[in-house]
Amino acid sequence: MSYRLLIAEDHPLIRHGLRAVLSSNPDFSVVDDASDGREAVLKALRLEPDLVLMDLSLPGTSGIDATAQIRRRLPRQKVLALSEYDSEIHAGEALRAGCDGCVKKDCTPDEMLLAVKTVLSGRRYLSQELASLLLDDMLHPGKSRRDLRPWDTLSSRERAIFRLIAEGGTNRSAAAHLNLSAKTVEKHRANLMRKLKLGSAVELMLLAVDLGVVQRPALSQRAGAGLESSLAS
Repeated sequence: MSYRLLIAEDHPLIRHGLRAVLSSNPDFSVVDDASDGREAVLKALRLEPDLVLMDLSLPGTSGIDATAQIRRRLPRQKVLALSEYDSEIHAGEALRAGCDGCVKKDCTPDEMLLAVKTVLSGRRYLSQELASLLLDDMLHPGKSRRDLRPWDTLSSRERAIFRLIAEGGTNRSAAAHLNLSAKTVEKHRANLMRKLKLGSAVELMLLAVDLGVVQRPALSQRAGAGLESSLAS
């Protein structure tokens, strides 16, 4: 029996690499791929694959939202989340949205194959790093998490904008990425800044690094000083 897989990943190099790794196993057949969230939802509903490998940071409709939409229409659809970050927030969001597991994009080919086989067998899979972070957060809910509760109040759209801004995006680029107007992004950004009690874009970036939503950027002091003006455009 050959399992039918759908890959949802916006980076062509990673997408092709995943296809090569998965196609090396005779039990797997990659039936199609998608480069954004909306395309992932449409193709999953049309093809009904045995498993969707879902990048959590897809443009437009995020991987989290795409998974939730797919699971509402196809309750038994299996989804394996692909995360760029060592973050219990990403993993927790993925599981709550309906993913059957979460694995780091930089894992070894052997671990990727193991994760796919585990989810297809009906079990859940979490990479060791993400499982450790989730367990630590459960055992020590107050440890370095003064801002975790406010984060939980953000909508999925606000979280997507938070990530894009933290990664160095502007209001305009975030709007283009999410297919929204710049005014809508500005409104969401103001709301998330208020909810998280942040006074500047620098504080937003530092919080994103602290939460593990983005990796610590290698910014010079001059670049950090110019962050406010660049993000406001």
